[in-house]
Amino acid sequence: MREDGRESTNIEDRRAEGPTGDGGPLIGGRHIGIGAVLVALAASYFLGVDPRVVLGLMSGTSTSAPATSQRVTAQAAPPTDALGHLVSVILANTEDTWSAIFQQMGRQYHDPKLVLFTGSTPTACGLGRAAAGPFYCPNDEKVYTDLSFYRLLRERFHAPGDFAQAYVIAHEIGHHVQNLLGTMAKVNSLRNRLSEAQANQLSVRVELQADCYAGVWAHDSDQMHRFLEQGDLESALRAAAAIGDDTLQKQAQGYMVPETFTHGTSAQRTRWFRSGFNSGKLQDCDTFRAEPS
Repeated sequence: MREDGRESTNIEDRRAEGPTGDGGPLIGGRHIGIGAVLVALAASYFLGVDPRVVLGLMSGTSTSAPATSQRVTAQAAPPTDALGHLVSVILANTEDTWSAIFQQMGRQYHDPKLVLFTGSTPTACGLGRAAAGPFYCPNDEKVYTDLSFYRLLRERFHAPGDFAQAYVIAHEIGHHVQNLLGTMAKVNSLRNRLSEAQANQLSVRVELQADCYAGVWAHDSDQMHRFLEQGDLESALRAAAAIGDDTLQKQAQGYMVPETFTHGTSAQRTRWFRSGFNSGKLQDCDTFRAEPS
């Protein structure tokens, strides 16, 4: 993956501030971040908590604003460390690519912010915690990430490579695209009328569409900027497979509980990312009508 592109100015670097808040649970605007199932894995491994309990709680969180209105200062200049530079370049690339895609649709793309933090940080969706992995908050249109997640992705889940990290960011930007297109509002309205199992199935379709949108971004970015290098696609597919619900549950407890899936299986995630990458068309990402398997 090329790292010589421009850096985004839409970065809030809060890492120097350290953890904030009371350590309470993340309220993610009903969207569970890409690493949320990792919380269930960690709870099962370290605390003996059934991951089904954690996943169930996360899938039913509310959209209320945080109790605190704590003002957070942010570094205006791009980060100077290597990993911070990398995510800044990736974000800039998503901005350029999605702006062009939206222009082709006769719409205007609004850039999200990417917030780098350590441990925990206040968000418009509640207290964001590193344990939840990268996540998108639709209430403030920001992606939040503790960069330690990428070390976890590389070392524990064996998904190394810069483009694996790019896939994770592109997935969360995919949720921003869903938000801009009105998909999230429709889903949240429908979710309130569903059972927990049905809501989980709906969440899977939301997440798989974000995977597909990440694939669309990769396709168009490569067409526009020759962004990809040999092995990048395989790196992204490994990352998608590593964080499939079935894979994580098998690692945590030795068996799967499909009705608790909230992000999709490894096969589903890789299939939909590849679908978006192969076609480069948003209309081929309708996971709500297609069979997700």
